[in-house]
Amino acid sequence: MTATVDRVDVPAQGNEAPFTLEEPAPRVLGWWDQIGLWGNLGMSILGPVTAIYILQPYQLAPMSYLAAAVAIVVGTVLGTLLIAAASVPGAETGAPSMVLLRGLFGVRLSYLPTLVNVIQLVGWSIFEIVVIAAAAEQLLPWDGHRWPYVVVAGVLTTLMAIRPLGVVRILRRYAIALVTVATVYLYVELLRNPLPSLTHGSWAGFWPGADYAIAAAVSFAPLASDYSRHARSPRSAFGGAMIGYSVAQAASYILGLVAIATVVRADQAADTQAMFGAFIAVPAGWLAVGILVARELDQSFADSYSTVVSVQNVFPRFDRRILAVVVGALATVLALALQIDDYANFLVLLGSLFVPLTACLLVDYFLGRRGHWDVTEAAPQRWFMLVPWILGVATYQLVNPGYVGWWVDRWTSVQGWLHVTPQTWMSASVLSFAVAALLTLPVSLARRRTVRE
Repeated sequence: MTATVDRVDVPAQGNEAPFTLEEPAPRVLGWWDQIGLWGNLGMSILGPVTAIYILQPYQLAPMSYLAAAVAIVVGTVLGTLLIAAASVPGAETGAPSMVLLRGLFGVRLSYLPTLVNVIQLVGWSIFEIVVIAAAAEQLLPWDGHRWPYVVVAGVLTTLMAIRPLGVVRILRRYAIALVTVATVYLYVELLRNPLPSLTHGSWAGFWPGADYAIAAAVSFAPLASDYSRHARSPRSAFGGAMIGYSVAQAASYILGLVAIATVVRADQAADTQAMFGAFIAVPAGWLAVGILVARELDQSFADSYSTVVSVQNVFPRFDRRILAVVVGALATVLALALQIDDYANFLVLLGSLFVPLTACLLVDYFLGRRGHWDVTEAAPQRWFMLVPWILGVATYQLVNPGYVGWWVDRWTSVQGWLHVTPQTWMSASVLSFAVAALLTLPVSLARRRTVRE
């Protein structure tokens, strides 16, 4: 990236992502390509398992199925709005997500969120490979041997990351149709069972539940421009993400609610094996689950490829194919060596950093310097932009410090010092986004006046 840009319209030079950041990004992804990509990313096999945490929020009375479903839809739409909005700068500038942060912080400071993003993406790549291997082992058990499933998942993830745009086109042509059929089939089979009352229960946990759905969606915001920079237009980038992800995530989570309401005991719903077992038990359920497990590879692929593109923010001349092999090998080896069930909580903690960061980026880009966004290696440092980000992160942790024991203890102490007591109506995502956005706004408006002059 060697120039300050308004919109870069470059002819596609081939149908694949460039090998380095010094080459232009081909504009080859249309509406259906992006709907297919985001639809597949939204439909996770972990989505149905997550539904129990929305239905039975921590330290609150269980919600009614109706309340939980509404919380899922509201949270998903709000979170997806941030993904879709975050995809527009990439479509307009041709820059991937972490490179865009040069315009927000300057080149050197952009390395800080880049480092955090690389850590969380490698972690999620490992986690997804482990989940895929566990699900595949349950479908096709092989005498207690786990490593072949991990290795196969890791190799496929790496190959997909080497040819990312080709994978997106495959997702659009084949995967989204198969996933839709499999999901509808599971709905139909589960709904053959009697349903309990859908309105019995509380609404007190509505916002904590919605926050789960928001957080799950926003975790993809740091990846959005890695793909939208290949979009044919900003409108298709926004619309494809909005339609594809919101429909898929809501369908995935509500499928979990239906399973809990019909065949899965609530005290077992957080167990992935119990949830998978319930799906496999329906007629031809193994085939539907097999499709969903194979589709989960796009989650690990997206994490792995975005790790590569994030590293290129620091080393723009590195060949992404070599980086993809290195990242894939690292994730596979660590997936074989680590037990990372508890590590997922740490990854969620890292992901919470990107809610206020997304707020800072969107406010400064759209209201401050749109059309004058500097993504070059000469982008000036903007230390003061760290303030709204840090205060947004602090707001998030005050409302919801997560589940990592020592971290929760520290923030519980801070809550006591500040006499802050989180309420059930508080959404950590919404409040942290609002704080970061409001603190960024005057700086962005002042910058806008300066640019006009």
